[in-house]
Amino acid sequence: MNRVGALTAKDSVTRRPRITVISYKGLSRLVQSLMPDYADRAEITVIDKVFDDAVDLARELVERDEVDVFLSAGANGTYLKDTFAVPVVRVPVTGVDLMRALIKARRLSEQVAVVTFRQTNSELDEIKELLSFDIEQRSYTTIDDAREAFRELASLGYKVIIGSSLVTDLAERQGLIGILAYSRNSVRQSIDDAIEIAHIRAAEERRSERVNIILRHLSEGVLAVDTDERVELINPSLEALTNISAEEIHGRKLSELAPALGLANTIRDGRPTLERIERYRGRTLVTNRIPIKDNDVVCGAVITVQDTSTIERVDRNIRARNRKRNLTAHYTLDDIIGASPAMRQVTALCARYADTNATVLITGQTGTGKEIFAQGIHNASRRREAPFVAVNCAAIPDSLLESELFGYEEGAFTGSRRGGQPGLFELAHTGTIFLDEIAEMPVALQTRLLRVLQEKEVVPLGRGDPIPIDVRVIAATNQDLREAMESGALRSDLYYRLNILPIHLPPLSERGEDVVDLARHHLEVTLAELGSDREAESLIQCIGPFLLRYSWPGNVREMENVIERLAVMYAHGEELPRNFGAQMWAMVPEFFAAPDDPAHDSDHPDSLKTFVEQKEYSRIVDMVAQCDGNVSEAARRLKLSRTTLWRKLRRHQDQDGTPAFNGAARGEP
Repeated sequence: MNRVGALTAKDSVTRRPRITVISYKGLSRLVQSLMPDYADRAEITVIDKVFDDAVDLARELVERDEVDVFLSAGANGTYLKDTFAVPVVRVPVTGVDLMRALIKARRLSEQVAVVTFRQTNSELDEIKELLSFDIEQRSYTTIDDAREAFRELASLGYKVIIGSSLVTDLAERQGLIGILAYSRNSVRQSIDDAIEIAHIRAAEERRSERVNIILRHLSEGVLAVDTDERVELINPSLEALTNISAEEIHGRKLSELAPALGLANTIRDGRPTLERIERYRGRTLVTNRIPIKDNDVVCGAVITVQDTSTIERVDRNIRARNRKRNLTAHYTLDDIIGASPAMRQVTALCARYADTNATVLITGQTGTGKEIFAQGIHNASRRREAPFVAVNCAAIPDSLLESELFGYEEGAFTGSRRGGQPGLFELAHTGTIFLDEIAEMPVALQTRLLRVLQEKEVVPLGRGDPIPIDVRVIAATNQDLREAMESGALRSDLYYRLNILPIHLPPLSERGEDVVDLARHHLEVTLAELGSDREAESLIQCIGPFLLRYSWPGNVREMENVIERLAVMYAHGEELPRNFGAQMWAMVPEFFAAPDDPAHDSDHPDSLKTFVEQKEYSRIVDMVAQCDGNVSEAARRLKLSRTTLWRKLRRHQDQDGTPAFNGAARGEP
């Protein structure tokens, strides 16, 4: 829109400047005599026309974009300059030129007249005194004016007329002598000036083209006006954001077509107005109005416009680039294994909760998969494309937890990172933050967390103003929060703010029919990771009774550990031994622990007796495994009688009801 001509920037670099000379007779001949000197520097075209004919022809050249600079003189030069935006170089009449012409004229007559277009030459009076002869000045506006001046001068006895090509031609038609005021040096200098202007113009076009490319690809809308608030420039982004077309608004007053975007006050006051939130045609926009100044004088103004949704998207990208970890939820609700009624009920509840933005509180024993369910809720929600940030409140020291959650500004404390660091709540903006072990959060931080939940904004350490955030919170704990609240470890107002959508995950001991399915799935995955081609089902058939009989105090996490242990042992095709029970006793002693043994029940109170017995039992089991199930050899190495060894083993057997080594140990008395 603001680009002159249709040539590309590349064209303007490779071709020679195009100079069109619009002159008349004497000046045309003078230019033509110099053209060979410029053959390799410019394309010079001479057109012998005046006034309206010259303007009409010049208009055709401009419309076809066939001229870079006009070169002309006298009336032609003035007409062209007043009509076109294309640069016009006028051949001047210098003092030396005028002196030369006057000296030549004096040889012909004592009465000499100088006729110029529109105005006379003020320097001529001084020259007149130096030459000591009669010099008359006249000016004209139209050809009729010029002809009348010549008739009058002739009647007064003037015979020699100095002027432009048109003047000399008209004078000669009146029977007078015409002397051209221009010299070769002046014409040469004008051609040089025209070439230089053409080069400058080409460079400006290249710069303008680069600016246009930038403006066309900016997501930010840009519109510029002159001092009368008439639109000079509008980029495609502003057209899209405001539904205003460039053709509709270019050259017109902005306040007449879009008063809400007006720049009159900016032009008048000369002061910028930044980051204003405005509504325009159903959109929420952020606008900046900036005056354009030249030598501290306002010469226009510009408005930039951004859609708030674009800013939010950029904000999310920046937060994502700044994060130090992969903030992605990998599990979905479909990944959760469990056909038991308890699990079907929990999964259905999670799917229902995923449709809301309310806070979810997940409770359950350690190892029940609270984070997996949190990820499933996130991936089933409308926030699935946004970050999922998980933080274990018990794993981060109290002194660091505040800065990790809420971030900090540069210089907030000794050792803080240059430029500061966004907190986990900021990184989770538009997504979900999972606060595991929420009951372990210090009471002092619980107050700040409560404010985040209520006000939906965070204040980083060292910063005064809050940062708005849009985050869904899922909290989790393996503790009884009511007891924590009664003991003062948890604020009651935070408890009620968290306990909006509760989910309780059942322990594995209450999911009987899920145990084998979970074990099979994890065994298949682990065997594949180990590069094993063993079928998981044969091993599952052997260990199934143990899986179902065990109470799994560590829940799914404990099961995964046990299955991985067994997979490593049997990954690469070893045949299952006859003494499989003995190896199970050696590899998974917890399967054979007494119900009241600490290895069986992690919540059982410690006692010296149980501790010693468990250590003794573990040592016996390890030795029997080393002896490949040979109890007699194990007893010899332990310096025990076989009877004593079997008594100790059977004591655990009687407590658990499980046959020691499944009857497969050798050397049984």
